Amino acid sequence: MTQMLDLRDAPPAAARRDRGKRAYNSGLAAEERAIALYAAAGLRLLETRWRGKSGEIDLILADGEEIVFAEVKQARTHDAAIASLRPAQMCRIHAAGSEYLAHCPKGQLTDVRFDLAVVDGTGRCDILEGLFSHF
Repeated sequence: MTQMLDLRDAPPAAARRDRGKRAYNSGLAAEERAIALYAAAGLRLLETRWRGKSGEIDLILADGEEIVFAEVKQARTHDAAIASLRPAQMCRIHAAGSEYLAHCPKGQLTDVRFDLAVVDGTGRCDILEGLFSHF
């Protein structure tokens, strides 16, 4: 008879690793869902999980001449996902976006937009265009 491993009995480090793996895979799935919605709307994916000195940007896309920086948040509800985007994170994403623009032909004069893609527990994804462009 085979005994099942119960993670509640696993050492804390193993349980943390398992939670981390699940969160990572869940985040990838949420990003893939957002990428599919953007692609259906005609945007072109430029980068995923781009990292600059200021921080990471989940998705960078092109909407014609405009560059779209998108943060992807997943939670049980869309409201919870929206609430998880904090001002400090918005600042880091804006700073990283500015770093990215240094590599664009128009530099800081490039038209940009900062979107939030929210994915709920059922996998439903909505794109909130320009949600924190003003920040």
